[in-house]
Amino acid sequence: MLQRIKAAYVSSYLTLVSVISAYALWQLIQGQDLIAWGGVLLAAAPMALVIGFLMVKPVMARTSADLPEAHVPIAIGVVLAVWASTTSDEYTWVPSLLALISYGGFLLYVYWYSRYGRVKSQALEVGKSLPPFTLTDIDNRQISSAELIQKPSVILFYRGNWCPLCMAQIKEIASQYQALETLGAEVILVSPQPHKNTRSLARKFDVNFRFMTDENNEAARALNIASDFGIPTGLEAMGYDTEAPMPTVIITDATGKVVWTHETDNYRVRPEPETFLNVLKAL
Repeated sequence: MLQRIKAAYVSSYLTLVSVISAYALWQLIQGQDLIAWGGVLLAAAPMALVIGFLMVKPVMARTSADLPEAHVPIAIGVVLAVWASTTSDEYTWVPSLLALISYGGFLLYVYWYSRYGRVKSQALEVGKSLPPFTLTDIDNRQISSAELIQKPSVILFYRGNWCPLCMAQIKEIASQYQALETLGAEVILVSPQPHKNTRSLARKFDVNFRFMTDENNEAARALNIASDFGIPTGLEAMGYDTEAPMPTVIITDATGKVVWTHETDNYRVRPEPETFLNVLKAL
């Protein structure tokens, strides 16, 4: 139930701050109190603009865990809205309330929604072989994990093409494909998304990676990295299943044993490609 609420929350939050931003802008256009409504706009607009921009153009693969760079302008906006509302001759509680709602929603997003409350998977213990699973390649062939992992491999589980941070992370890794090939490593990208989306991603990134579909999230379940209601509510209409993998990176050696993992508890916190290269160099 909690995961279902989270999935609904993020969609509702982004809609809410977008509506509040538009309303504040309209009030400013109408000549209402500049400080009060400017504060509301400052409290609501940053997240609406940043996430909206990233959905259109994924250019950021990760953020800091607590987003201090967003806390400051949003908090300033709240202070301005409350101060202007309480000192104005024509007192109104509306700007203060809207600014506080925006800030409260932001705090929930940062400290509640973004965290999985994740427990490290025993299936990914360093030194052990991965449990068996099967994936589907872009030619619709069923490939077993034993067949797939026959040399040092970087396996990235991502949520789907809809996720801007995932797409930016894949772009980063693709930019390092020559260095990865030089080290003799295979890059395997895995998502439970509709198979046509996996093929589309493979066409977009013309690199020698393995683009795989995890049908019914079976591999993620086998590795204990699946999350119920792991996508924002509404994406089901685009063919995505509500269950999604928690972003995970696994590096295995030539024998298929795990040598390194990154099991983030915050979907916005992800390793740099240089980290993968250093691990592979150590092999």
